[in-house]
This record gives sequence, C-alpha cells and structure tokens, in this order.
Amino acid sequence: MTQFVDWDLATATAAALGKAGPRVSYAEAAAIVADLRQLSGDAAGHVAAYTGLQPQVEHLPVRVVDRRDWAEANVNGLREVVNPLVSRLAGGRRPGILTESVGSRVTGVQAGTVLAYLSGRVLGQYEVFSTDPGQLLLVAPNIVEVERKLRADPHDFRLWVCLHEVTHLTQFTAVRWMRGHFLGEVQAFVDASQASAEQLRERLRRGVAALSDAVRNPDSRASILDLVQTPAQKAVLDRLTALMTLLEGHAEFVMDGVGPEVVPSVEAIRRKFNRRRETANPLERVLRKLLGIEVKLRQYAEGRRFVHAVVDRVGMAGFNRVWDSPHTLPLLDELGDPDRWVARVAAA
Repeated sequence: MTQFVDWDLATATAAALGKAGPRVSYAEAAAIVADLRQLSGDAAGHVAAYTGLQPQVEHLPVRVVDRRDWAEANVNGLREVVNPLVSRLAGGRRPGILTESVGSRVTGVQAGTVLAYLSGRVLGQYEVFSTDPGQLLLVAPNIVEVERKLRADPHDFRLWVCLHEVTHLTQFTAVRWMRGHFLGEVQAFVDASQASAEQLRERLRRGVAALSDAVRNPDSRASILDLVQTPAQKAVLDRLTALMTLLEGHAEFVMDGVGPEVVPSVEAIRRKFNRRRETANPLERVLRKLLGIEVKLRQYAEGRRFVHAVVDRVGMAGFNRVWDSPHTLPLLDELGDPDRWVARVAAA
C-alpha cells in the first residue's frame, strides 16, 4: 500500500511532544473518569428531551481519554481515511523508495506535531473516521485544566461540556446518514481535484506542513486553501463549511438551552468561557487563519444565530427538518439568512 504518512511515527511524535496534564492523584483521576461517564449519560437524556432527536444505537459510543489516547485515536481515524484515498489516487502504484521512506517520515513528524498541539486543547471531539457511527472522546486532563483556570464548579462545567459534545454524538447517531454524507463530501473534495495522484499527494503534504508550521510559528501565512485548486473543490468546501457551522451552532444552542435547567452556574461559565475563547484560544485563530475563511467560518456564533432564528420561527420540530436529508441542510448563504432556509425547507 502507498504510504503517505508514517502513522506510527506520527503517534510517537504526538506522545513525545504532548504536554503533561494537571496534577491529580490516581484516586482523583478515577473519580473524574467515572464522573464524566455518568455526566455524558445524563447529558444524552437532556439533549434528547430538548431536541427531540433519539440516538439510534444500543450503547452510546463514549470514551474518556487522556491526551495520548486522543492523539492515537485520531491517528487511527486518519489512517482509515487517508491511506485508501492515496492508494486509490495512485492507481495501486507505489511511490519511489525515497518518496515513501523519507516523505512519509517527514509528514509523520509534521502530523504528530499538530496532534500534540491539539491534544492539549481539545475538550471533546466526535471522531467519525475510525468507527461506525463514530465515537465521542472526552479529554479528561483538558476538561480539568480548563475548569481550574476558570474556577468553575467541576460538576457544572463537566456537565456543560458534555451537553455540547453529546449533541455532536446525537447528530451522528440520530441522523444515520450524517456520517456517510460527511465522509462522502471529503471524498468529493479529493475527486474534484484536477491534479495527478503525485501532484495531489504533494499538495496534501504541503497542507500538513502548513498546519505544522503554524503550530510552531503563529505568524505563518500558509493556508490550507492552497489545496483548493478547482471550482468544484470550492463548491465542496462551501458545503463542508455550511455543515460544520450548522453542527457547531446547533451544539452551542443546545448546551445553552439545556444549561439553565441543569447547570446552576451556566451564565458565569459561559461568560468566562467566551472570554477565554476570544483572548486565550490560539487554536481557533490559527485554524481559521490557515483555512483562509475566517470571515466566512464563524461556526459558533453564526451557527447558533441560525439555529436560534429558525427555532424562533418554526419551533424545534420545524428546525429538525434540517436532518431529513442532505438536501435539507442549509446552504452557505442561508446561514446568514434563515428566512431563506425556512422558505425552502421548513415552510414546504
């Protein structure tokens, strides 16, 4: 098989470069893990009652992980997607020995550097690549670290985080076509390239290198948009942007809608967390800059405004028409004009 990334090296690099978590005793760590498992189950009930969406799985796929486990899970997920794509694009031909041995190791170190950086900042993630329907990863050290920095009530903050992350779990387990649609759009982005397999591999390597460079150098001017070469790719990117904005905005809307009922200190947590997001979260700023769509991709704020506006107009049941099929998802320009989506989908 064509080797684009030395995945074992990526895993080792992420483990070596990842920062240590907050100081906790073994007993404290065990209690935190048990608490997050319990609260994720509680959050699932709250989210289902509030949204009307019921996960279509027997057991909720939730894992409480540390930073190393988070990085390894993402390496496994990326391996499942990237290797078959590159092999298909190469038409079964192996690259040259130098390209495979040296290039894959360089990309492995770069990918591991990015994952090490992210592993210290992500509170939770619904990882969709490695398993069907995906798995919710709650990164315990990061949750504890942030709750301590915000001086938030641990129970309230953990439940608040779980409400957001379990909403993503619900989106992918209640809407059974969602994972396939998302992976299909990723495939469509690759298919829309007019480059040769070798050119595309090089372009993907440059994208990983741009991310790695930005982690080391926040002033980097590199952009993932360097990968977008055709109008067809831009169309796919617009659809992915709209989808991610909807999913993030919906999660924000739900966590704030449920929060006042079950999280007594939710207003103080939201105020402190927003201040942290605006002033002390280099991750989001770096990624938005790298994507080159900072103005367009206001996932949290714009998505939350869209969901709020639609629910105000047609209620939760009317909003839930958004999950009927890929054709009822909002278009990019409808996110800023909810009435257009209502007229196109909900009113019909």
